[in-house]
Amino acid sequence: MESRCENCIIRQFNSLRAMSKEELNKVSDTKTTKKIKKGQPLFQEGDKLNGVYCVRNGVSKLSKLSSNGKDQIVKLATKGEVIGQRSVIAEESTNLSAIAINDMEVCFIPKETIVHTLQKNPNFTLEVLRHMAHDLKEADDVIVNISQKTVKQRIAEAFLYLKNNFGEDEEGFLALTLSREDISNVVGTATESAIRIISDFKKKGLIHTSGKRIGIKEERKLAELVEGF
Repeated sequence: MESRCENCIIRQFNSLRAMSKEELNKVSDTKTTKKIKKGQPLFQEGDKLNGVYCVRNGVSKLSKLSSNGKDQIVKLATKGEVIGQRSVIAEESTNLSAIAINDMEVCFIPKETIVHTLQKNPNFTLEVLRHMAHDLKEADDVIVNISQKTVKQRIAEAFLYLKNNFGEDEEGFLALTLSREDISNVVGTATESAIRIISDFKKKGLIHTSGKRIGIKEERKLAELVEGF
């Protein structure tokens, strides 16, 4: 019963909450649940999607490949988020790639079910528009951060974001572990620069590390760095 959309608490975090019971039943009857291993793609930039993905567990990085061959991560999609809505609704190829950062469980909802509900249920349409507008706001923030903040500020902000959104493990490290390359792709810099700045933060006692894992020691000082103090 837990896998039925009408019984799934995850839908409260996305546009599916605006569907009627009958519409949710239809989604449940047509969707498929998939397990995606760490490092595997849900889809690649330029793909044509035949449906959307609702994240039940795990985290996916949404990124775009630049002309110089470097990925820019524009968003981390977590539990409850729906991925691929824009591509399906606009009937366009995907503008981003979605790669699993850790093992994921997702529900794939066919395009026909989503489009039919958009045409019949104005509340669902409004919810989808709200979520897409929120994604646009986040994209605006990424552009402003890259143009107005230093790399050190952006890395400090990324660490605070990871702590606030994913928490810490029992050893005091960030619960979501990103590779140094992923961190550099989040903030828009070279991997070598990210490694150098992380090492500098460690020397100054702002963070502690163990392999790929990073923990925050001086949250207030990182926040002050982000604000330019």
